[in-house]
Amino acid sequence: MPGPETKKRELRGITKPRPVSPEMQALVHVPEIARTQVIKFIWTYIKENNLQDPENKKIIICDEKLKKIFKGNERVGFLEIAGLISPHFL
Repeated sequence: MPGPETKKRELRGITKPRPVSPEMQALVHVPEIARTQVIKFIWTYIKENNLQDPENKKIIICDEKLKKIFKGNERVGFLEIAGLISPHFL
């Protein structure tokens, strides 16, 4: 009995790679990326650079790279990230 046929899922919505702004490209180093991958990349970047507020881990302390992505904000809440990256998808 042959195994079930596997179909490759079509990438749509937030999983589909999209072109990004030059500011976002400077951070993620690729011209096209999916929103889901950007969130993962940013979270890894935050962890590696110790950018979480030590008293409230849901608050991100922005360095110069993140300020360019997050409208110049010094600090952002983790839940704000999805909205702040939207303008960087072309």
